[in-house]
Parts: sequence; structure tokens; C-alpha cells
Amino acid sequence: MASLAKTAADTRVRHVAIDGDKLVVDLMDGRAIAVPLAWYPRLFEATPQQRLNWQIAGGGYGIHWPDVDEDLSTDGLLRGAPAPV
Repeated sequence: MASLAKTAADTRVRHVAIDGDKLVVDLMDGRAIAVPLAWYPRLFEATPQQRLNWQIAGGGYGIHWPDVDEDLSTDGLLRGAPAPV
């Protein structure tokens, strides 16, 4: 019987990209989160240059876009939480 090795989820940010109308966040454990860019109006309205200027924040569990003052956490992304209205 084969057994699968359990590994701890590592939800820290590895990479961030905008793919058309989606925000795609690659995590350290190999997963990728893709959410509609429209969920985050500041990023949706940002220029391509502003979207490219992101920084890992919060010990690796967050993303900050200084040009548009947007902050997202991997926890919120995994919960499917859009920006509050």
C-alpha cells in the first residue's frame, strides 16, 4: 500500500502575477491562488507598472502594492475574501 507523505502547508508568497483579469499568487508549498482582479478595485484600476511593483509583506504572508496602497494576505485570498465595499 502506498502512503502519501504529509507536508505542512506553507502559505507564504513565492510570486505574484496579473494574468489577464486574474490575480495569481504562487505559494511556497506549490499551490497557486487565482482570484478575479475585479475583487480588488485599487489593483483593477492600477496601471500595469503599478501592478508590477509589489512587495512581500507580513513575514511572507502578505502582499503590498505601495503605488496603490493595497495590502492582501494569503489567508484572505485562500478564504476567497474580496475587498470590503
